[in-house]
Amino acid sequence: MNLYVGNLPYTTTAEELERLFSQFGGVARTSIVIDAITNRSRGFGFVEMTSGAQEAIDRTNGSEYQGRKLTVNQARPRESRPRMGSQLAGRS
Repeated sequence: MNLYVGNLPYTTTAEELERLFSQFGGVARTSIVIDAITNRSRGFGFVEMTSGAQEAIDRTNGSEYQGRKLTVNQARPRESRPRMGSQLAGRS
């Protein structure tokens, strides 16, 4: 199950996210979303769990991590959106 983890401190690394969630089950992959312009964390990420996902949600959603209250839930599929360049194409 893929989990969305929001309201992360901007200094959180993928390795720290893996340590946090591995106590609940198997972690296949973690990622922190990085802003393309500033190259800094956007304050959220994803954890793909092979087991223990529901316990991880139950135990971490609303809990405090490094002074911030986490939002953790099952990730929704990514919406397909047109890229900015393609939205501008054809406009006069």
